[in-house]
Amino acid sequence: MEGIPVSESAGTSQDWTSVITEPVPDLQLQLLIQLLDRELRSSLPITLNVPSGVLYGDIIGHEAWKAEWARSVRQAAGDAANLIAEFPETVDQGIKELRAEDDSQLPRWIHLRNATLVVGAVNSVSMPLWRGRLADVSGWGLGQPQ
Repeated sequence: MEGIPVSESAGTSQDWTSVITEPVPDLQLQLLIQLLDRELRSSLPITLNVPSGVLYGDIIGHEAWKAEWARSVRQAAGDAANLIAEFPETVDQGIKELRAEDDSQLPRWIHLRNATLVVGAVNSVSMPLWRGRLADVSGWGLGQPQ
C-alpha cells in the first residue's frame, strides 16, 4: 500500500508508508511456552482470557501439539489422513527455510490440550487440541476453574 504524501502547499512532501502492527504478547507467557517446548511430555493447567471468552486446558509446547495433531488425524478415517497429519511439520519446515530459523525466536502461538472455551454464563465448547495467537491473550493464570 502506498503512503499518502503531505500537502504540497505546506512546502514539504513526505511519503507515509503503512506499517503492520499487532499487540505484543506477554513475555512471561512466551518464556513459559519456551520452557514447555523443551520436554514433549510437559504440560501445565492454565486459564486464558481471549477475545471470545475464557479458555482453559493444559498448555503444551509446539512440538507436543504437532505430535498430538498427527496422532489424532491418523486415527481419522480417510485417504488424506496421513497427508494432513504431516501438515504442521510441513508448515514448520517452510517457515524455517524462509527465515533461517534461529533459536532465539520467541513463540507467537499458544497450544492447549483438553481445552474448554466458556462464552457467556452457560455456553461452552470443548476441544481436544486448540491453537491460538499469543497476541490475542489478554490475561492468564495457572490452574483451571473448579
